[in-house]
Amino acid sequence: MPDLREKMARYGFESNDDYEFQVRCLLEGPMRTLRTLNIEGDSERRKSAFATALGRALEFPHLLYLDFTEAHPPLPDVILPPSQDEMGRAEPPIDPLDLTVSEACAQSEGEPTVLILDQLQAADFREHIRLHRFINDCFWEVRGGRYYANPRHLLLLLISESPLYHSLQKESFRVWVGRVSEHHVEYQPADFGLGAAAAPLFAALAQLFRALGSAPTRSEFGHILTDLQLHVRTCEHLRLCLYGRAEGITRDALAAPTLAAPLGAVVAAAATLLVAEHIELRGD
Repeated sequence: MPDLREKMARYGFESNDDYEFQVRCLLEGPMRTLRTLNIEGDSERRKSAFATALGRALEFPHLLYLDFTEAHPPLPDVILPPSQDEMGRAEPPIDPLDLTVSEACAQSEGEPTVLILDQLQAADFREHIRLHRFINDCFWEVRGGRYYANPRHLLLLLISESPLYHSLQKESFRVWVGRVSEHHVEYQPADFGLGAAAAPLFAALAQLFRALGSAPTRSEFGHILTDLQLHVRTCEHLRLCLYGRAEGITRDALAAPTLAAPLGAVVAAAATLLVAEHIELRGD
């Protein structure tokens, strides 16, 4: 599973943390039931981005998504026909969950399929029980009819802002997706095409991010470097830049009095580098 982190970044989820090990455990372990990933974390909608990017990065041909907080979810490609009871009366419309899971079952018969069920805390508890049965029995029942899932092809991703039903959790592999990356990367000037003259700036930035408790991703760090070269001239500029570029940095953290010295050190180092680059260019 080479370059999973890079592939997920291309599909909108960038992190310093590598989830390759957890995904390998999920996909390559003994297959006793439907493979199910429970995505936990303090990141709110970042978990949804993780699930979608993972499905795309794994290159599954079909990806289905249902958000239990949506008032009018989009219709699936496979729509179950209208049904009638024994008296010939039309039955109520089929629930979006039944439509989506039924389509996932149908798609999984022939090709790998990802089914993302988001915001499960908004679902009726009885749906949690049905999902637990679905994972174990590999079929979804709708008004007496059964739709079978191919356990070799279907991957189920569950997202909830509150703990899952205990039995449902026991059938899942848990992964944590935090609001910020837990892995800190010590970037070097050469990583961004800069020479040794940029070393003091990188050291000052590393100290600043340690003070903030933040671990910017490579693209975030690159954007901040560009702003330091083109726009940032004061500590207030730098605060605005950091808030604008780094997802995990809060306004309260940037306003802390203890941050004045690290901010000033970065601004001074950036100014020194700009002067050095100007002199070098004039010397050429």
